[in-house]
Order: sequence, then structure tokens, then C-alpha cells
Amino acid sequence: MGISVPIKLLNEAQGHIISLELNNGISYRGKLIEAEDNMNVQLKDVVIIGKDGSTQKASQVYIRGSQIQFFSLPEILVHAPMFESSKGQVLTKN
Repeated sequence: MGISVPIKLLNEAQGHIISLELNNGISYRGKLIEAEDNMNVQLKDVVIIGKDGSTQKASQVYIRGSQIQFFSLPEILVHAPMFESSKGQVLTKN
């Protein structure tokens, strides 16, 4: 089985600043260093935002993919090569 589109998109985001929120409501914003196929991620230069709005800084964090509720990725990824192959294709209903 191949890698899904969300995983491919997350891999394209490596080197960019991303935001993510965990199931417990805590948010992280930092530079994506590595993303694994199971959505585990490693961020550096991280700002951690608590549920109460308090902030902390960390030089590096590793977050388990199963704890992530959602990602917010940079808009520049709209132009990622993975989307280029689908441009101009027409979707048809069989």
C-alpha cells in the first residue's frame, strides 16, 4: 500500500514552520525537521501554547502521531510537486 496524500503533504512541509494541536488542547509551532509515515514529527525552535494561553519555548520536541489532532501547514505547499501531476485532470463519475 502506498503512502497517503496527507503523509506526502506532511513530508513536503519538512523545513517549513508548521503548527499542530494535540488531543489534549496544547499547540506547538516550530520548524518541521522530520515527519514519519505514522505522523510522528520532530520540530525545532518550538513555541508551546498551553490550553490557558501560556507559552513556553523549547529547542526541540518529538511528538507522537497518535496524539496529534490536526496540522496547520504553510500555504506555499499548494504548489507542491505532488499536486502538479493532478492539475488539468478531470474527475469523472463512473
